[in-house]
Amino acid sequence: MSSTENVLSTEFKEALTNLLFQLADDDFLISYRGSEWLGLAPHIEEDVASSSISQDTMGHAAMYYTLLEELGAGNKDELAHVRPAEERKNSILAERVNGEGYYMETPTYDWAYAVVRNFFYTQAKKVKIDSLRQSSYTPLAEAAVKVNMELYYHLLHWKTWFVQLLSSTDEAKKKMNDAIELVMKDFGDVFSYGDQKEAIESNGLIGSEEELKDRWQEKIAPIFETLGLKVPEIPEPSHLNGRNGEHTEDLTEALATLSEVYLLDPAAAW
Repeated sequence: MSSTENVLSTEFKEALTNLLFQLADDDFLISYRGSEWLGLAPHIEEDVASSSISQDTMGHAAMYYTLLEELGAGNKDELAHVRPAEERKNSILAERVNGEGYYMETPTYDWAYAVVRNFFYTQAKKVKIDSLRQSSYTPLAEAAVKVNMELYYHLLHWKTWFVQLLSSTDEAKKKMNDAIELVMKDFGDVFSYGDQKEAIESNGLIGSEEELKDRWQEKIAPIFETLGLKVPEIPEPSHLNGRNGEHTEDLTEALATLSEVYLLDPAAAW
């Protein structure tokens, strides 16, 4: 059955829409958290590099929101900026704050956490994109090809930081190991499709949760082995699964900031 025929079925469209919201909301939130490091990164070269990655990632989110608009889900700008927290499908990991404090005041952000979160998230994103390139929905497969062109640089960037810090001082190693533990506590729903698991997988939109989890661990295993570390196990989703609209207060606060400018002039393009 072709993607055109599939998209006309109610089940296919519902599964596709849900998956696109997961992909879009993940990139939208992770790019926002990345943007909060502007002016606070360890050095100016990193300020430029990480800002560029955040900008690329926001562009990926825009692609997914555009596909949703084409499916009749609503205006892409409103989908990005106006939907409340309970309608969001992003993972818990993507919405977490960078550390203590508020960006405009005196934040005490955790660079080790940023490195681990971005490396693990980007590797997970690469695994998903590789699978999406064979998606049964052609427009999504074509979007994945475009996203993949930028992911090589993103992944290399965060992998380099990850290896360097875990090969550095005892203090750096401790901070990184603490960050790994913290990130993995929120990693349970990264590969989850929530209550749409069966529909998303059976319609061939993307690989199964189990397949993608295994692929992620295979990809990071050589790096962990080189560093003399045990590959972390991916936990089951906690009592909160972002794919089902279950979130923390971190998301509510982030959306208030994200939507503030847009709501001043909803007619402006983002």
